[in-house]
Amino acid sequence: MEIATMTRAVPVLAEQPLLGLTVAVTADRRREDLTALLRRRGARVLEAPTLRLVPLEDDAELRAATGECLREQLDYVVATTGRGWRGWISAAEGWGLAEELDRALHRTVVVSRGPKATGAVRASGLREEFSAASELCSEVRDYLIGRGVAGKRIAVQQYGSLDPGADCDLALELRAAGAQVVAVPVYRWVEPEDKLAVDRLVEAIVAREVHAVAFTSAPGVSALLDAAAARDAVFGRDRVLAALREQVAAACVGPVCAGPLLAHEIPVIQPDRARLGALAAQICRDLPERMRQEIAVEQGRTLIIQGNAVLVQAEREPDVEHPDPDPVLLPPLLAAVLAALAQRPGWVLSRAELLRRVWHPRPLGGSAVLAPGPQRDQHLVESTIARLRTALGEHGDLIRTVTKRGYRLAADV
Repeated sequence: MEIATMTRAVPVLAEQPLLGLTVAVTADRRREDLTALLRRRGARVLEAPTLRLVPLEDDAELRAATGECLREQLDYVVATTGRGWRGWISAAEGWGLAEELDRALHRTVVVSRGPKATGAVRASGLREEFSAASELCSEVRDYLIGRGVAGKRIAVQQYGSLDPGADCDLALELRAAGAQVVAVPVYRWVEPEDKLAVDRLVEAIVAREVHAVAFTSAPGVSALLDAAAARDAVFGRDRVLAALREQVAAACVGPVCAGPLLAHEIPVIQPDRARLGALAAQICRDLPERMRQEIAVEQGRTLIIQGNAVLVQAEREPDVEHPDPDPVLLPPLLAAVLAALAQRPGWVLSRAELLRRVWHPRPLGGSAVLAPGPQRDQHLVESTIARLRTALGEHGDLIRTVTKRGYRLAADV
């Protein structure tokens, strides 16, 4: 079967590379920013924060840790996140401790976990002695232990009971090396406000109704898997992991975030720099490559399928009278039928095989989609094929009926 290689770009896909694709966003902080970036590139976005960050400006634990930092001279202080560092300084201002904390930190060697933390450190009037190029806690650990930490007092600014930067447990490992560690918890991760949205995301992943899931923290990944583990077998953890290994792409902002997925042997889309803009750009590059299918069909046409979007490109060059085709956005069911026919273009799929591939693997609310009975099943397939032809308009002839056998895509075998 010949798969077409496009000889000219389709402008709409160049401008909106994620057209027809659904991307789930699991972030809490800066969710609106990532969502806007993806929508601007044509994606349909499903928002489902799996965790929520709660600042601890008034938390007794943070104030106690700050007091411990002021009680005795620190040798090192580690800034792990820009937001967390700024939150700590802001909380100290609210307690009237800003000047005292500033004096203490100026007498301390400052180490940061990467550019964001470094920016916050400098904005507070301090200078870092070392910044981890990898943005990993393990690099900070190696630097400090290499300088000798036995007997040293080290403050580690943390961010949550579940640490999204914890490629290593920095405080624990520094203590094991003999350091006296003061953990400074600036905010913590808690359950999301909308748990039903997370449940809907689990169901959408299992049903392959999303094409990618974007993660911005390791705890966010773990929270999604935990939500799936709490479900029944139909939407359980194993089903989510299977979907992420196969049809549903996982995109992570950086290596720490990707850790829990890689541990389950799930391939990950990941940018070179751990930034939201870089993540969105990487999704725009990688996801169409995975999801876009171009098929040479009859009459010199090229059928382009990307998620729920379909375009049919004629062999001729576009001009004013014959511009490039507008994409057709199919409902999920029709897109699933077309995708099944496109898996082996030109080959005949029986009604029974279409039922098995499209309807039976798509549980809704844990109940069967189809009522029993072959007559009902046959009518359901026939009516769906008719709707697909109607949606394709003038190119509805691409869906061919093979008498007494089933349906096929109009492509040469």
